[in-house]
Amino acid sequence: MEDMRTSRGADKTSNHHLVVVKMKMKLKKHWTTGETLVQRFNTAFLLDSDKLSEFKVALNNRFQALRDTVKKKKPRCRAVGKG
Repeated sequence: MEDMRTSRGADKTSNHHLVVVKMKMKLKKHWTTGETLVQRFNTAFLLDSDKLSEFKVALNNRFQALRDTVKKKKPRCRAVGKG
C-alpha cells in the first residue's frame, strides 16, 4: 500500500468517510525452462546443390496454395475520372 487518505463525504453532517487507497501490486515471475528454445536452422546443408534444389522444391510446394489464393482474389482497380 503506497498511500491512504480519508475525507469526509459530500454531506458535512454525515458520519461517513471516504477512504482512498493507492496500491501497488508486484506480480511473481514464472520462468519456463526449456519450453521456448530458439530454433536453429542448419544452413550448412544448403551448400550441397542436390539438397539446395530439394529445399527449393519443398519451399515452392509449401507456398503454392498461398499463391493460388492470391491469384483468385486479385483486386480489380478501375480508373475513376472527374466529371
